[in-house]
Amino acid sequence: MPRQSYSWEDGPLSRRRPIWPWLLLVPLLLFLLGAALAAVVLLSARSEFMTLAGQYDLSRLERMESASLIYDRKGGQMGKIFIQNRDPVPYEKLSPWLVKAVVAAEDQRFWEHTGVDYWGMVRAAQANWTAGRIRQGASTVTQQLARNSFDLKERTYRRKLLEMALALQIEKKFSKEKIMEMYLNRVYFGSGLYGAEAAARGYFGVSAAELTAAQAATLAGLLKSPNSLSPWANPEGARENRDVVLKQMRDLGLLTRAEYEKSLADLLVVRERPSPAKESYALDHIRQQAIASLGFERAMNGGFRIYTTIDAEMQREAEAALQRRLAEVERRPGYANERFEDFRRRYEASSPKPGDSNTIPPTYLQGAVLVLDNQSGGIVVMVGGRDFRHSEYNRSVQGRRPLGTAFVPLLYAAAFEKGVFPGAVVQDWALDNRLVGIGGSSGVLGEWGVERADNEYEGEVTAREAFVQGKNAAVVRVGFKTGLEALGQLTKKAGIDSPLRPFANAYLGSSEFTLEESTLAYTMFPGGGSRPERTHVIDRIDDGDGGTIYRRTAERKPVVSEATAWQVHSLMSDALARGTGSKAMTDYGLAVAGAAGKTGTAYGFTDLWFLGYDEKLTCGVWLGFDKPQQIFRGAFSRDLALPVWVDVMNASRRDFPSSPLKAPVTVEQVQVCRLSGDLATDKCREKIRRPDGTEVTESTAYTEYAQIGKAPTAACPLHSGGPKSFVKEFSEEEWPRAAAAIDLSKIRPVGVSSLPVVGAADPYQSVSPASIEGMAAEIPVAEAVAANPLALAAVAEGSPDNRAPEVRPAQAAGISAAVQTERPVMSLPAPPPIRF
Repeated sequence: MPRQSYSWEDGPLSRRRPIWPWLLLVPLLLFLLGAALAAVVLLSARSEFMTLAGQYDLSRLERMESASLIYDRKGGQMGKIFIQNRDPVPYEKLSPWLVKAVVAAEDQRFWEHTGVDYWGMVRAAQANWTAGRIRQGASTVTQQLARNSFDLKERTYRRKLLEMALALQIEKKFSKEKIMEMYLNRVYFGSGLYGAEAAARGYFGVSAAELTAAQAATLAGLLKSPNSLSPWANPEGARENRDVVLKQMRDLGLLTRAEYEKSLADLLVVRERPSPAKESYALDHIRQQAIASLGFERAMNGGFRIYTTIDAEMQREAEAALQRRLAEVERRPGYANERFEDFRRRYEASSPKPGDSNTIPPTYLQGAVLVLDNQSGGIVVMVGGRDFRHSEYNRSVQGRRPLGTAFVPLLYAAAFEKGVFPGAVVQDWALDNRLVGIGGSSGVLGEWGVERADNEYEGEVTAREAFVQGKNAAVVRVGFKTGLEALGQLTKKAGIDSPLRPFANAYLGSSEFTLEESTLAYTMFPGGGSRPERTHVIDRIDDGDGGTIYRRTAERKPVVSEATAWQVHSLMSDALARGTGSKAMTDYGLAVAGAAGKTGTAYGFTDLWFLGYDEKLTCGVWLGFDKPQQIFRGAFSRDLALPVWVDVMNASRRDFPSSPLKAPVTVEQVQVCRLSGDLATDKCREKIRRPDGTEVTESTAYTEYAQIGKAPTAACPLHSGGPKSFVKEFSEEEWPRAAAAIDLSKIRPVGVSSLPVVGAADPYQSVSPASIEGMAAEIPVAEAVAANPLALAAVAEGSPDNRAPEVRPAQAAGISAAVQTERPVMSLPAPPPIRF
């Protein structure tokens, strides 16, 4: 074989291979190297972030801040308290339309991916690249749940990787349905509404289970920008986003064309935006009580169910009644104070923001209403003012004002406990105001609480009549018989913690009490002498799992005897039937069986009260200004406060039907003469002149209630046949003592030169006693007894406080008065000055 020869040209250099394959190989190798390094980094990062994700407590996903719901006594929801307004519900109580709408709007591959939608990320990147801006997000529902639950808000790659790792962990632990449930319970829908249930009820007034396709699409459309797309703030924007979601649902086959067309045609109708969380005095009071029981954080975020004693229907009617009746007052001709409507316009002109507290104090006529359950003390109605937005000051529990003559039932209860008889005769004539100090320290006691402008003194009346007709001079004399010490003890037992003024004007209600205290005290009368230990508004609290963590136990406190409670009740029934409260039936249409109550007008017509009750409920009403001032001259409780009370009590008939109270076995009925206060006889009759001038003879006997064993035993001396029957009460040997008793000329009176009475000259006539002494010196015993049988009894019995007896005008009739001219033989030095 011939040898082959090579030249330099024919050598290896002239036979080289193409270089381009090598140029392609280098980038490939670099890509593979980079991919390998990226894989190592990603695997390392995945391991790091999966390890980091594993440190998060996934059970926290189910623990979310939720509102505590408030229910009325019938189980109806009346409000909620919260930091985040949320009411979690299970997946079964979510509308299928809502789930479909959220899938279409937020995560179209929700049911397929494992927490992270990688294809969705690519799709979103492509769409954003094409649009030149971010139009789509790549976060799945699971990623959003992780972000919202663990507050992953930083805009960094590490946060995104952690979010993805958490999403993978969540998908491993929970089912798709549970993930959707937790997401829809947690997500924010704008306007302070968290979770689907709160949003459905807030915007549409329905539960999450009742949402239509159009409503569900509206909520799903809010998720991209909850505040700016709120149907309250931006109805047009909300409607446009709803239509976009509906189209997506149709394109994904989640909505048929017919359903789509129907939903698209639906108008976007939302309910009126509710007031802020503290929308009424009752809800605000419940919120405070819940916080006191649970603590702030638990009460606001714990998702409790708070069951109250409030009757929502009565509450609304009471609020309307107060507003309506006070508007009538403000429309009176010549009414000079600011009116509610004038202030409302001034307030709204200041453009207040929802939830802001008002800084402009209202100056219009205010009022408050409180209704208690007689047995438990539960608050059935609480109205603390005319408008909570204008003032959050709750006048039903915070305001202390003079109770006026509505205090008299408490005074009489203390008097009856001391043995005073309702039929006892008391004097109704002018009383030196220095003894009482109502509206000053001079003149005579003003008749500002009698509920009528034409009051006249009647001389002598029974304690009952003084109560029923509002005879203040007589009522004060009952107070003198009772004493401030006994009265103070009773008010404390009645549940009144406010102090009783240590002056005689306390008998007429000058002390300042709250409406809550006063109404609670009145419950002892329908309660047979006992009252609930305290008022309360929360009956039961359940946690989110339905377990009861608090239940109210009702306890009662004894105040007075059952007999005393009934005696006062009979007086208040009489006052409502024919006395100061008689307009309740004749003018205002009271239709409640067995009702009783008492008007209360404070000095100067600044505060008006009506407190009353039936078998089931006790209701208190107060009217006045926040800064005390006269409502108008002649503003009587019977004309202003009583109509409100009647409206509220009439509203109770449906759910609280009542029957008349029954007298206890500890009292008995006795026939009493109203002129003497003793047992009536068949001769207890008097001639009276009618308005037309004719004279008729009428019986002076009436039926009174006496405690067993404490009824009067003596027959009426005024109508029992004259002194002959009176003399029979004494034996022969007792006559000298009786004669000595009335022959005061043998007894030198003891006078006091300086009385320990502030500002009084001689109010009890101790230095210049009444004319009975001179009368006794001039008239023989038999003649004196014949002329005035009661004089002997008065002197023989003596005054209970060792003061000179007061002579009744009827007793002294026809007897000439003698003026004592002799100076007292003993003069006591003035007491030392009082040092403070």
